[in-house]
Amino acid sequence: MIHPNKLMKFKPAKTKNYRRLERIVKGFANHRRIQILELLQKEPELSVFEISDRLNINFKTASGHIHRLEIAGLVMKRSQGLCVRHKLTDRATSILKFLRILE
Repeated sequence: MIHPNKLMKFKPAKTKNYRRLERIVKGFANHRRIQILELLQKEPELSVFEISDRLNINFKTASGHIHRLEIAGLVMKRSQGLCVRHKLTDRATSILKFLRILE
């Protein structure tokens, strides 16, 4: 019999990694955010106004969802004069592939 002290103890990964993953998952865990990701995949470099118009949602709602996607590292912003353009990160592209597997 193996002595209990000789058994390898389970050492969980740093909580920081779990929290980072949680932030990413929560970032896309909404049907509107998934729609925004799919739209930006088809039409990169859209403004908040263009996104809200194409998805027929309120401007403030679209802006809030895009902000959450940015926090999760799924959307990048680029200023173009007074307009801000949005496009997907590589992580977002990978998440869309993952979501298609789940369908």
